[in-house]
Amino acid sequence: MRAFSVRDAVLEADELDPAQIVSGTPAVSVLELGEGRGIWEITPGVVTDVEHDEIFVVLSGRATIEVEGGPAIEVGPGDVCLLDAGARTTWTVHETLRKVYQAH
Repeated sequence: MRAFSVRDAVLEADELDPAQIVSGTPAVSVLELGEGRGIWEITPGVVTDVEHDEIFVVLSGRATIEVEGGPAIEVGPGDVCLLDAGARTTWTVHETLRKVYQAH
């Protein structure tokens, strides 16, 4: 068992495929907590992604997530979001967003 402050956790830079960047200069960092789970952060900008089955809780920051052929949702601190595998998304990150996630 382990416990620590998620807000103060030190994350490591992760690569973001340049083809995913729509605008801005977003950067991604992560702290893996085990298979398919961890803490993830992205700085402001617009990126695309193809999702995995995932549930996450936003700790800080704000973003709009647009699902191709589906809704656009606004997420911020305290929000829980479910993503479906294969969903094509566009993330517009308004404020650096940090989340805790579990993906399959």
